[in-house]
Amino acid sequence: MFTKPSRSRAKIGIVGGGQLAQMMVDAAGPLGVDCAVLDRAGDESVARSGGAGSVRTVERFDVPTLMAFASEVDVITFDHEPVDLGAVIEAAERGATLRPGPAALAFSDKAHQRSALAANSLPVPPFAVASDPDAVDLFGSEHGWPIVVKAPIGGYDGRGVTVAADLGTAMDELGRFGGRAVLEPLLPLRAELSVVTVRTIDGEVVAYPPVDTRQDQGICHEVTAPSSLPDPILRVAATIAERVAEVVGSVGVLAVELFVVGDEVFVNEVAPRPHNSGHLTIEACATSQFENHLRAVLGWPLGSTSLVVPAAAMVNVVGPDSGQPTLTAGPGITIHDYEKSPRPGRKLGHVTAVAEDVTTAIASARSALR
Repeated sequence: MFTKPSRSRAKIGIVGGGQLAQMMVDAAGPLGVDCAVLDRAGDESVARSGGAGSVRTVERFDVPTLMAFASEVDVITFDHEPVDLGAVIEAAERGATLRPGPAALAFSDKAHQRSALAANSLPVPPFAVASDPDAVDLFGSEHGWPIVVKAPIGGYDGRGVTVAADLGTAMDELGRFGGRAVLEPLLPLRAELSVVTVRTIDGEVVAYPPVDTRQDQGICHEVTAPSSLPDPILRVAATIAERVAEVVGSVGVLAVELFVVGDEVFVNEVAPRPHNSGHLTIEACATSQFENHLRAVLGWPLGSTSLVVPAAAMVNVVGPDSGQPTLTAGPGITIHDYEKSPRPGRKLGHVTAVAEDVTTAIASARSALR
């Protein structure tokens, strides 16, 4: 019979050992919370930095592994959402406390994500879930070529997203993505936004201020706050994000990435976990996304999400072909090193700068990478 642990200090189990786990561990210390990390073998942040009190390497995150882990901690949360959903469902049915739970983690499938959000009357771009040439050809004919082809599972940081100029290219990508893909038009974007939300066990939802994001080849390179967009658009974005959090039902942080087309706001993708676009909350907000995520999954009161600086900017340190990027600190600049070996396209760290205005903040953050 499964029994919950009894201890004087709260203990959170984190599945996955990347930079998000490391920053959760960093946030846990001042709260008096212990962390244990369950990770696969590899070049990950927590294991290399030695930042967690307990790191265990396993071959897979299967049901027996999750149940054994659950017996040692108060609650399990996740460094990343592409996990074995079947194992998560069975572990939850057997009594493991998982936050986010299976229903929220199911939103890592972009096909399910788009369909569920559309069914709840949330604004999403025109889309289709296709598995055959006729459906792809019809979508291209209706919306015009080129179209965007997305892998339903596993795509991130520029992987699993292709702009296809014709049916042949689209079908090649469909094959590469396992014979099924999400299709959407190539939209004339005015901007891209992200709103990091936090939802409690009781269903309370709070949101951080919307931030502007700049993407390059599908990888987020820069985030700035406050957003440069007009207040009416930002109010719509925040309202949409909070509604998305309610629909997903995730406990903890849920990041909502948004497209702005003209004056319209559409949901692009959601991620039920701390998110790259929320890293600047460590320096720029009263309570970081990582602290609030831990508070939420433990059932504790949330901290304020307000900005405490006039402006902030974050620049990701993305891996080159070889060598380690050189970073230079300066006034108002904080460097976060993920302790990862460099490879092309890999996020190796990030730099956050705070300043009196966004222009100064982004210039300062960029200067640290030179």
